[in-house]
Amino acid sequence: MISILDIFLSFLKIGLFAFGGAYAVIPLIEEQMVTNTGWMTFTEFSDLVAIDELTPGPIIINSATFIGMKLGGVPGAIAATLGCIIPGAIISLTLIYLYRKYKEIPVISEIMKVLKCMSVALIFSVLIKMFMEAVIPAGTLDSLNYISLVMVIVCFFILRKYKTNPLYLMLACGAITLVLNLTGLL
Repeated sequence: MISILDIFLSFLKIGLFAFGGAYAVIPLIEEQMVTNTGWMTFTEFSDLVAIDELTPGPIIINSATFIGMKLGGVPGAIAATLGCIIPGAIISLTLIYLYRKYKEIPVISEIMKVLKCMSVALIFSVLIKMFMEAVIPAGTLDSLNYISLVMVIVCFFILRKYKTNPLYLMLACGAITLVLNLTGLL
């Protein structure tokens, strides 16, 4: 079993470098949990992100709690959640103070523009990884999952054209996948 201190320190690191909002944090969590420590597989991580989307609350805190629970039970969940929250709270309070005091300085607005661009790049990198895992799981066109590809395209179209709540689409795709699995079509 992984020590509670290791879980806390891993999420302290994630919380310390978690800039750009919830979706920008996903690559940091993935790197720490899958690549650096091997505590999870990428498939487990992708499943976690899908569950995080369905549950209320901030995605980083949900992720920390779920992963902590998986790795160390209730104490692991508490350690991961606290490790994730503490740096963000301290940094946010400090940045709010500094931004209010120095927001008129031109370099501050340039820094904010750069941070926004970095966030978009981080989010896009996770999007590509998750798309590849869902649609081309083995990394070759031979493993192309046509059902997942159709679902991605249809969901994208519905989101763009009808501005539907993504939660409804996620639930619908989950139900379709469940039915296909139960009937042996998937």
